[in-house]
Amino acid sequence: MSDFLPISKEEMLARGWDHVDFVYVSGDAYVDHPSFGAAIITRVLESQGYKVGIIAQPDWTNPDSVRVFGQPRLGFLVSAGNMDSMVNHYTVAKKRRSDDAYSPGGQGGKRPNHAAVVYSNLIRRTYKKTPIILGGIEASLRRLAHYDYWSDSIKRSILLDSGANLISYGMGERSIVEIADALSAGLAIEDITFINGTVYKTKSLEHVYDAVMLPSFGEDKADPLAYAASFAIQYKNSDPYSGKRLVEPYSDHEYVVQNPPAEPLNSAQLDAVFRLPYTRNYHPIYEAAGGVPALSEVKFSLASNRGCFGECAFCALTFHQGRIVTARSKDSLMDEANLLIEDPDFKGYIHDVGGPTANFSGPACAKQARAGACSHKRCLSPQPCKQLVADHAPYLDILRELRGLPQVKKVFVRSGIRFDYILLDKKHGGEFLSELMEHHVSGQLRVAPEHVSDNVLSVMGKPPHAVYEQFLAQCKKANDATGKEQYVLPYLMSSHPGSTLTDAIELAEYCRDMGFSPRQVQDFYPTPSTIATVMYATGVDPRTMEPIFVAKSPHEKALQRALIQYRDPKNHDLVREALRKAKRTDLIGFGEKCLVRPERKKSQTKQAHERSGKKRPGKQDARTPSSKKRPSSKK
Repeated sequence: MSDFLPISKEEMLARGWDHVDFVYVSGDAYVDHPSFGAAIITRVLESQGYKVGIIAQPDWTNPDSVRVFGQPRLGFLVSAGNMDSMVNHYTVAKKRRSDDAYSPGGQGGKRPNHAAVVYSNLIRRTYKKTPIILGGIEASLRRLAHYDYWSDSIKRSILLDSGANLISYGMGERSIVEIADALSAGLAIEDITFINGTVYKTKSLEHVYDAVMLPSFGEDKADPLAYAASFAIQYKNSDPYSGKRLVEPYSDHEYVVQNPPAEPLNSAQLDAVFRLPYTRNYHPIYEAAGGVPALSEVKFSLASNRGCFGECAFCALTFHQGRIVTARSKDSLMDEANLLIEDPDFKGYIHDVGGPTANFSGPACAKQARAGACSHKRCLSPQPCKQLVADHAPYLDILRELRGLPQVKKVFVRSGIRFDYILLDKKHGGEFLSELMEHHVSGQLRVAPEHVSDNVLSVMGKPPHAVYEQFLAQCKKANDATGKEQYVLPYLMSSHPGSTLTDAIELAEYCRDMGFSPRQVQDFYPTPSTIATVMYATGVDPRTMEPIFVAKSPHEKALQRALIQYRDPKNHDLVREALRKAKRTDLIGFGEKCLVRPERKKSQTKQAHERSGKKRPGKQDARTPSSKKRPSSKK
């Protein structure tokens, strides 16, 4: 147990410490694995000589739960966990989830809603002056005014609601060490306003320079167009090389200031993060509960990169990790693979080698590495940039080395791949696809075209449907060469902004023609700080400020979802309604192209009873008058 960071005062004392420098408070159970943000940040601080204690999933109703270590020397670090707590708790239909993969035994209810705010307020009531630094994806994506789907409102920066002093946003290895060093040097938390990758609050702009003024929070709440314009500015300034300092006014004496993003780690620095002495397991206190389910998903997987220049409109990773891709070295991944092999539970299967996008192995172009991503255009959409360098050679090399290890039976690729990027690689793309189908797929290759309507795909930031069809043809050719029975299984999304009933019908017809009956369809989920969420909240595309159709009511969403799953008898009434609404009654009938049959005609007797308001007697009712009871079979 001594290999884990201390979770109690007794463990702290057993290390010979009489205090901790930082207390890390997390909404997740304590898992010391590099797929968990808490593990990375605490191990990075440890590597710099700081003493860190962990309080995982404290009782937010009890102040004693944050007094475990007493007052830390430098401050509290607070995170809701690996997921936004509201996404963790609720489905897109806003129904409460019963389980939580990041809690012991998968038990739900171990963290509060808006966990970062609740934990921070609890600490502030208990320790009035101790610095509090927020981090993790919940704080990162709520760092400025943002749309909150669950309350259907524009909420202010999480920094103000939480009572914290600073936010370390994005991938926080650089900024957290700079914050720690500044505090350790004796700087007051109020004076730490100069670190990139942080957000702070101030009463005066006297010392804020070179800043772009955003619309005020009041304007954001009053005018959807103001909020859309604000987000567009934020998005354009999310690059570490070209991003400007941003100021969001809340009143004449209250401002939130976002410093430019921190530079991404280079490959050597990322390798160093993964070399830290993680135990790669959950804390033993969770053994009796059956462990922490989320670990099983990643325990035998390798994270090969971070960052994504795909820029799907519905994904927050670009806003959180940035567009510049950093890949780990082959040596680093091989070292970690050997650690997996040594684990007694390893069965010979590496479950994944990837990241936000598995087949991205570096910056999109030479310019990105030295000057950052372009603020005025995207790398892949609506058309691939001419400067884009598509190269699968480094990734192929890693996959070959991994599957060549004698103890490894199979290496899977389960992270998402950009199929358009494969087709753009004229030198190695075909080779990669052949080896992917031969060695790294088992039965199904899951890809994410998301839709077939070019109108919707353009809004999503995805390639045109013809590109997906081209990929399927190449995939079939590669798979036929293997002699295996394997299939491409598409992920589809309903109700994404820009998708009308006409677009949903186009998708349904595609499923019909392909003979594909999707069991799972993802309804668009408006999570904080994505381009698509801003569209959902405002009705305009923040990239163009043009109006866009949004299906917002539960019934509108249900119609679109039912169309994709039109074969399910439970959906037939909705499908007929949607087709009539879209004036596509040609798809209601008995022809092979029809999606659904007409309603059954009611018999004259049934219609007469419905008109009279009387219940039509069933067979039993006809035989046995309702005024009489059947004799009991009991003695």
